[in-house]
Amino acid sequence: MILAIQWDNIGSLVTLIISVLYIITILFTVLLIILENRDPVKTVSWAVVIMMVPVIGVIFYIVFGQNYRKQKIFSRKGLKDLVRIANISQKQIKDLQNLEILKNERIRSLTNIIILLLRNSKAILTEWNKVDILQNGQETFDSMLKAIDEAEDHIHMEFYRWESDRIGKRFRDVLVKKAQEGVRIRIIYDDVGSWKIGKKYVNSLRDAGIQVYAFMPVSFPYFTSKVNFRNHRKITVVDGQIGFVGGLNLADKYLYGTKKFGAWRDTHLRIEGEAVRSLQTIFSVDWYFVSKIIIGNHTRYFPDYKVDIRHLVQITASGPDSDWASIMQAYLAAITSAKKYIYISTPYFSPNESILTALCTMALSGVEVKILLPKMSDSTVAYWNSFSYISEMLDAGIEIYLYKKGFNHSKLLMVDGIFSSVGTANLDNRSFDLNFEVNALIYNEDIASQLVDMFENDLNQSQRVNESVWRKRPLIQKIKESTARILGPLY
Repeated sequence: MILAIQWDNIGSLVTLIISVLYIITILFTVLLIILENRDPVKTVSWAVVIMMVPVIGVIFYIVFGQNYRKQKIFSRKGLKDLVRIANISQKQIKDLQNLEILKNERIRSLTNIIILLLRNSKAILTEWNKVDILQNGQETFDSMLKAIDEAEDHIHMEFYRWESDRIGKRFRDVLVKKAQEGVRIRIIYDDVGSWKIGKKYVNSLRDAGIQVYAFMPVSFPYFTSKVNFRNHRKITVVDGQIGFVGGLNLADKYLYGTKKFGAWRDTHLRIEGEAVRSLQTIFSVDWYFVSKIIIGNHTRYFPDYKVDIRHLVQITASGPDSDWASIMQAYLAAITSAKKYIYISTPYFSPNESILTALCTMALSGVEVKILLPKMSDSTVAYWNSFSYISEMLDAGIEIYLYKKGFNHSKLLMVDGIFSSVGTANLDNRSFDLNFEVNALIYNEDIASQLVDMFENDLNQSQRVNESVWRKRPLIQKIKESTARILGPLY
């Protein structure tokens, strides 16, 4: 009897100790989140999740919630190419007003964006470029395969999603052929995004002499923070002269669509000229990150190659390795510079408070703001989170359209017929803070006009959200939106 009472006392003591440690852990984790001084919305969201589902919440925070930009664990400082680019960007800031191209009054009005990117991401302003817009998978893959097939020296490719399906095998075959011809080939694929690529496929590339690396390999994706910081970039550079960047990955759905969503709508760019050096630099930094090898021979990989067409382009990269959320800042600067219109196409819409306020402010001040979202999405949380912003945007006079002809994956921003952005970054928290992204910012009336024409054609394939009908949507939908809104900053 006495022994049983003693065991009860010991059991109660152990339970008490575990409970106290448990509460201390929860409070300590919440305190750490508060001390990070991050976006208040994210702070509150994480605190709520941890308090509501303590064990799972703490695990999720360890895996998904840490602020790597502040912790600087992804460092790219010290690389010679970046030091050289930093010097060039500083010189450009000093000499900017003397550039002949800035005699164009409309481009001169965007000088603040140009200087911002020179400072926050050392994005060199390039003048002599030929930019071609590729409107779908067929145009994009045909153009890329042609450039690869004509390569003479090297091919560099970097993709978030690379699959060993039909289009993946087409690329493998031409890459193996070029490797056998003596062309140097380097490939980076994201380990999480490309989980379908398969070892056999990768080995067939390596057996041909192609250098292939996975970006941040994840052995146990549910138990490592690496799963949350992914390389979302899509870059191809051929001979240092031709570059590709945009929204398309290497997978069949970008060409053939899917049974669930139908056609896959996306936008990519083919760039020839000086801006390719910037894409090459971004690839070189990522290559050093995955291989610890510096790509040498500057003349070979950064040839002095110019075209006789003048498309003004800045290539900017952002991610946990950069000091600033440069693409988000560029979006904000472009939005607030608008005098006539702002057109946005994004598959995932989860703006921070600054972007949302800017969009609503511009619309309320008389600027035409149109935002194109997909009517169907491949992500349930992202889908309902996007919808949670519609009511307040409608209140501000923003026109919202839902694309019906398949799934629209394009990431576009056009302002006043002179500024355009095409790239990999969505208008959401993940692209702004978590992923490694790259965008081409173009200051050119002709390119802006082409993109606007494409955007208006997409609107013709879309359904405009009717405010009175939207207000009457079912309660269950509002609950889904509100729940997703809480999870949005964490997603």
